[in-house]
Amino acid sequence: MTINRRDLALSTLVVPALAVSALALTTPALAASADDEAVAKKVEAFRLAQIAADPKALGALCADEVSYSHSNGKVEDKATFITNATDGKSKFLSIAYQDPTIRVVGPAAIVRFHWVAEQEMTADGKKVPTNLHILMNWQKQGDEWKLLSRAATKL
Repeated sequence: MTINRRDLALSTLVVPALAVSALALTTPALAASADDEAVAKKVEAFRLAQIAADPKALGALCADEVSYSHSNGKVEDKATFITNATDGKSKFLSIAYQDPTIRVVGPAAIVRFHWVAEQEMTADGKKVPTNLHILMNWQKQGDEWKLLSRAATKL
């Protein structure tokens, strides 16, 4: 195989161009995985705040415009959701978010999972299991991911 100056000159132009193209292809993927990880941490923080019935933590995780929909069709704004989630009428004994998926699309994240929980009613000690499919939409506001909407469907 004979390599002339023209072939050598072309190879010195092509190799750096390929390297730049490869970097351009991997950089968005790296950013997406960082956002995926950040959203996953917020979702886990939300689960823990629900178990703890922590109004301050729930408030910090929710956008002011949050629309929180329950499996019975009841929709709550931020203040109502936090009040009802922390009123002491019941407490969560367990909440598991099974088979979660996170898809980041620009400044939004679509999160789905299977919710399996057990709640105890304070008044009578009755234990109530729940089995739901959850859809959460998170929005990047500045540097923070905030819960913008949540919907639940009974399984």
